[in-house]
Amino acid sequence: MAKNLVYDIHDRPKFGSMLLFALQQVLAILAATILVPAIIGNGMSQSAALLGAGVGTLVYQLFTKFKSPVFLGSSFAFIGSMFAAFGGAVSISAGYAGLIIGAVFAGLVYVVIALVIKFAGVAWINKLMPTVVIGPTVALIGLSLAVNAVNDLSVGKVMTEKILEDGTTTMVSACSPYVALICGIITLFAIFMFSVYGKKMAKLIPFILGILVGYAVAAVFTVIGIATDNIALQVIDFAAFKEMQIFAIPDFAFIEAFKGVKDIDASFIATIAVAYIPVAFVVFAEHIADHKNLSSIIEKDLLEDPGLHRTLLGDGVGSIAGAFFGGCPNTTYGESVGCVAITRNASVITITTTAIMSIVISFFGPFVTFLSSIPNCVMGGVCVALYGFIAVSGLKMIQKVDLGESSNLFVVSSILIPGIGGLSVSFGEVTLTTIACVLILGIVTNLLLNKFKKN
Repeated sequence: MAKNLVYDIHDRPKFGSMLLFALQQVLAILAATILVPAIIGNGMSQSAALLGAGVGTLVYQLFTKFKSPVFLGSSFAFIGSMFAAFGGAVSISAGYAGLIIGAVFAGLVYVVIALVIKFAGVAWINKLMPTVVIGPTVALIGLSLAVNAVNDLSVGKVMTEKILEDGTTTMVSACSPYVALICGIITLFAIFMFSVYGKKMAKLIPFILGILVGYAVAAVFTVIGIATDNIALQVIDFAAFKEMQIFAIPDFAFIEAFKGVKDIDASFIATIAVAYIPVAFVVFAEHIADHKNLSSIIEKDLLEDPGLHRTLLGDGVGSIAGAFFGGCPNTTYGESVGCVAITRNASVITITTTAIMSIVISFFGPFVTFLSSIPNCVMGGVCVALYGFIAVSGLKMIQKVDLGESSNLFVVSSILIPGIGGLSVSFGEVTLTTIACVLILGIVTNLLLNKFKKN
């Protein structure tokens, strides 16, 4: 067992504890997983996306021989591609068909790369992306999400209309940002306190306990706000519970997609291919960074065992499976990696249980409603801790690099500064994300300064 872990990859926690650990992983990945279909709209089901994430994770675990403790959730990188699928379709149903076709294209990219790596090995990747490149890139994965976490800290669930200067209206958080911030900060400090000072079990489920504390504080503010008719204090939207169903079948993407098959032509398929395939190469770079980070946490090189070709196959086929049910391609989640790092629980059976739990609760109305009612500010507090750990994991990698060497210092600088500044490049419908841009820049800089300087 790695000395920094409470549960190693093949360890099996007691059943009751395992359910709690799995629930914690669900809470860690929930907000981002259901946010993607909410952004895309067009009737996409958040419950179906959660189910698709669970199925995709099970597929990933099968391909990786249950050796990689990470959950797959809805990928934000493909949001532009998903919009293109609906924008280029003649009907909503055809748009859903485009989502699945696009996921197949993206998955095939992973399959091709996996086959190349299977025969060529991963030594060339380690040379191309050494610690001096991967360390600051991993740090940026956490830092790049910082704005999202901070923005959520001042937002509640109860919404109200705001009239803009041009006369149009938009929906904004109704509660005072200061009230929301109090809830978020209390959540954050509760996580800190449970993680540092809690007994053994509390140390392993700090996110569950932190969310419960934050939710309770938000509920107190909301009840007072309702009693005094003060909307500024109303953080939680309890109205969602009035319309919930005990059991509900999610609106699966493949059902709607089958209706739109007749509306698909060669031109539409070409549009989908152009929208999805280049993005798959971008996500490939993030896939490597995530697995390098996870490898450093569990002290096992996942690129060697089970092998990068297996993690890619699992990610690619898992994305196809996820899109088939929920419409969203999947990807390994930094939130899941952060949860493993903070709780020191790398048990793969916990991740497998998380996947099964995601599938089950997607049919269970009360639980989905409760999860969706957790205020943004509370999840913001959670994300500050999660994203912070991702960033720190990358910085820990940099500790192994000799920054007294100018060439290494410049490589790290070429990644951190453009990354924090938000460098991204767009080519029509395709956007190279900040992480992809700085990774490419870091690789080129490292080759120029370290590869050839000794020749």
